[in-house]
Amino acid sequence: MKGAIPSPNIWNTPQIYEVENRAVDPEGRVEAAMTAIRPWTGATVLDIGCGTGYHLPSLSATAARVIGVEPHEDLVRLARQRCRALPNVEIHAATAQALPLADASVDVSFARWAYFFGPGCEPGLAELSRVVRRGGAAFVIDLDPTRGAFGRWFSQSIPAYSARSVERFWSRQGWHTQRLDLRMSFDRRDDLEAVLRIEFTPAIAERAIAETPGLEIAYPNVLRWKLF
Repeated sequence: MKGAIPSPNIWNTPQIYEVENRAVDPEGRVEAAMTAIRPWTGATVLDIGCGTGYHLPSLSATAARVIGVEPHEDLVRLARQRCRALPNVEIHAATAQALPLADASVDVSFARWAYFFGPGCEPGLAELSRVVRRGGAAFVIDLDPTRGAFGRWFSQSIPAYSARSVERFWSRQGWHTQRLDLRMSFDRRDDLEAVLRIEFTPAIAERAIAETPGLEIAYPNVLRWKLF
């Protein structure tokens, strides 16, 4: 889809990314942090870059209406199949910079590891300002590359990434930041290794596997949010 920024981990290996989704944040710290800022019970909720729709069913349990937006057609089909029995969920093939939604029609918006690099995201942020109504909130959940082994492996895999520039960008846009200490917890060692191999370049992935004993990975994240 025109304007879509490829996300190789989920676009190429959605089954392994599904394993990763199940492993991330078993304590539910992300949801607790967001609902402390702006709960979504009875709200209209937008998930930008929803992928296979992993989070849509849980959102639909309390939200009045849930909208998933995903630019990759194969993932859109998987998301629609997952949510086919949920009458308050709809999924659109679209990009963050061209949301197929009316002005002031959304209460809470999320983007999880989908639209996070900072400079260059201005079109998507402009769309958020258009569709999120007064009293609403937008959240971006992402890896924190400044902390821990996971952040180090990320920085080694994408050396051009500048965490300082990204922080300045979000500050200029008027967003708030909260650090979150998450973890991934796996049932099988093979799953942990498969996830590391879709997250990093081959050489860095093998280094990460060698440095990671057991079935858990510390996963430092950052929660960004803006109230409207």
